[in-house]
Amino acid sequence: MHSDRTASPLLKVLAWGGLILLHLPLVVIALYAFNTESAAFSFPLQGFTLQWFGKALSRPDVLEAVWLSVKLAAMATVLALVLGTLAALAMWRHQFVGKDAFNMLLVLPIALPGIITGLALLSSFKALGISPGMLTLVVSHATFCVVIVFNNVLARFRRTSQSLIEASMDLGADGWQTFRYVVLPNLATALLAGGLLAFALSFDEIIVTTFTAGHEKTLPIWLLGQLTRPRDVPVTNVVALLVMLATVVPILAAYYLTKDTETVAGSSK
Repeated sequence: MHSDRTASPLLKVLAWGGLILLHLPLVVIALYAFNTESAAFSFPLQGFTLQWFGKALSRPDVLEAVWLSVKLAAMATVLALVLGTLAALAMWRHQFVGKDAFNMLLVLPIALPGIITGLALLSSFKALGISPGMLTLVVSHATFCVVIVFNNVLARFRRTSQSLIEASMDLGADGWQTFRYVVLPNLATALLAGGLLAFALSFDEIIVTTFTAGHEKTLPIWLLGQLTRPRDVPVTNVVALLVMLATVVPILAAYYLTKDTETVAGSSK
């Protein structure tokens, strides 16, 4: 029986209205990053200028915060790629007691509210005698970035046929050769997409970072501190725009990398 899947006009209007409502504040920030007037959100816009970009990129505090966030996101992403891939491999290849509980516990850090995760991590670090700093930031960011990598890699594993691995072993390949020449090529785009998403998630994380940063000032923490400095609003808008771009680009890249990979070569139906 034929079913009409065309959305009603009202549903389309509501969907577009929701999208506009969500993205309108971002558009406002982007527009005022080019405003010639230095006052906070004066209306209408007084003109178009790029001077605030030059001022933002010449400020040492901005550059230090950007570099710290990039370095933190890169380290957390690498750690998440290793741990998330190993966890996905264990879930895919082996049956063990508490497998479902392990899966739930792995996803829990990103499912819980950020304030709960931040408090739990801070309490754990204090109990272990570890002072908040770069180490605690990397570990705390990796705890929720692992989930992103784990979900991407596990989904790809589940679409990969076991017969490929068995055929590789039958042809004389050892475990490392099978992983390198059979498993890894199938995982390549999933790993890249998971890494890009994990980097974007870590780069703009603020809630967990507030609890575990100590004296470190990442870019989101720098932006939070700028709320008390109205004279710096144009520079703040520029930095916020750059953060949005740094977050959106990896997400779009991850989407385009994985949108055509529903069927993997050799996958079984």
